[in-house]
Amino acid sequence: MVEIKRCLDTYALVEIANGNPAFVSYLNKEFVITDLTLAEFYAVLLREYNEKTADYWHKKLEHYSVTADKTVLIEAIKFRYEHRKSKISLFDAVGYIFSLRNGYIFVTGDKEFEDFKNVEFKKK
Repeated sequence: MVEIKRCLDTYALVEIANGNPAFVSYLNKEFVITDLTLAEFYAVLLREYNEKTADYWHKKLEHYSVTADKTVLIEAIKFRYEHRKSKISLFDAVGYIFSLRNGYIFVTGDKEFEDFKNVEFKKK
């Protein structure tokens, strides 16, 4: 049986970095992270912790990082515009659209995505 690959968002990465067992288990599964998500995660760690912590996680996760092409970026902007009332970030929109286009499950705990298709919604 082939396991469906997951695309983790920043919410999931923060929970992994915080040692939340509900999220740490994703490190043992097939997953990817968009470059934009990895950059956002770096910024969060830099703000919340320090550069050493941000560099540590960047190095640990950079091999899972993938580029979202321009068509994904444009589709994400349109998606975000269509759902502008829900305040979805561009980073999350890119991750979600990238997931849809590649047949991945989008893993998040952001309430804005709770009822969307292809989402594995997990709370803290």
